[in-house]
Amino acid sequence: MAKKFPLNPKHPERTCWGCDKYCSVNALQCGNGSGRTQHPSEMLGEDWYMWGDWGIDPNEQPETKT
Repeated sequence: MAKKFPLNPKHPERTCWGCDKYCSVNALQCGNGSGRTQHPSEMLGEDWYMWGDWGIDPNEQPETKT
């Protein structure tokens, strides 16, 4: 089962969000030679899940503000 995707993590820059492993930025396990995948909140802002069809129900998880 896949891990629940956090809506607004405290330090998204410390994690790669490209798969269900959520690796540390200096220990990527994918091995595909690419860089870290950013969290949508880094690119689109804290309300990123409100727009589009992400398949995420915001009521399932409590929102965390940093």
